[in-house]
This record gives sequence, structure tokens and C-alpha cells, in this order.
Amino acid sequence: EILAALDRDRAADVLEEMAPDDAADLLAELPKSDRDELLGLMEPAEASPVRALMHYEPGTAGSLMTSEPVVMTPDATVAEALARIREPHLPPAVAAQVFVTRAPTATPTGRYLGVVHFQRLLREPPSSLLGKFIDTDVDPLRPEATVVEITKRLATYNLVAIAVVDSADRLVGAVTVDDLLDHLLPRDWRERGPQPRLRMARERRVHV
Repeated sequence: EILAALDRDRAADVLEEMAPDDAADLLAELPKSDRDELLGLMEPAEASPVRALMHYEPGTAGSLMTSEPVVMTPDATVAEALARIREPHLPPAVAAQVFVTRAPTATPTGRYLGVVHFQRLLREPPSSLLGKFIDTDVDPLRPEATVVEITKRLATYNLVAIAVVDSADRLVGAVTVDDLLDHLLPRDWRERGPQPRLRMARERRVHV
């Protein structure tokens, strides 16, 4: 409703400031004519990842993923990786790991190699190279993976994010637990407020 009330150019500016996956979700709610108009008004570099996300079937890894995870090459250092994940604009689930690929690092990247979790980064010398610590135990998802597949994989390995690769093994994005919960929870869950039991627990803590 807010987007529809804005001037078209202003609405396009707002979309450009959003994460591509959030912008894609929002545009999907609009009529096709409005969607096409707003995409046309966005800067090409900002519109491109949004268009790519909107090509995937709803309810798949491709439609849920963020196309801007933290991606670095294996010759980057631990210090450089820690600096990246400390960037204040990164959501915690995105900052919990660094995905390692061959160049280029913009999605779709070069060949996907694996992931380095932030706990491992904290334990290693700052000058060490990421290539020494790549975790390859968890196979990445394909864009067509279903919500059930995503949920099982995250739960089985206690992950907060998992890589998504295309048929050429290029990283195209990552599904975070935040992405999954936003899809599974009711659309108005943010407006409902805390459940009665949770409110009672909070009131009990305050009273104590």
C-alpha cells in the first residue's frame, strides 16, 4: 500500500535500497504492469538481481534465497573475512559464514568451493588464508529445492544458512533461517504481537 502511494520514481528508489530478495518479494505482490514499470525505473545494476530472483518458482530455494551473501575467494585472509562479517548492515544469519568461491565473487560466482563458519575464523591466525579452512561437509542446494528439503537440511546440520548453486556449480545465493521463517510464518505474524504465554513469561520476569 505504501509503495503504491509513492511517486513511481520514488518507489523505484525505495526498491533499490532494499535487499534484492525483499524487493523481489514486494514486487511479486504488485500487478504485472506495475512490477514491470518499477523494474524499468530502477538502475540496471540494482534491477538485475531482483529480476533473476523473480524467475524462480515460488516456494523454492531460488525464490527464498538472498543473492548477496558474504562471498570471498580462497586466497583472502581470515582478517579480511572477519572485517567483512563485521559490517554493520549484515543480518546475523548472513554474517555467520563466508562462502568461498573462485572469482568472480558477485553472484553468479565462479565455482563454489565451500563455506567457512565464523567460529572457525575466530580460532585461526588473522594472516591465514581461507582456503585452508573450507568446510565441504554439507552439499549445497539447487535453486529448485523445496521448502521441505531446505528445512531438513538446515535442521540436520544445525545451520543458519546454506549455499544455493546452479547446474554449473556457481553460487547464486544462500537461504538463511530468516528467509525460511519469513516464508513459513503467517503473513501478519509481525503485527500479532507476543503470544499470551510469552507475555506472561515476560511479565513474570519483570515482577521478579
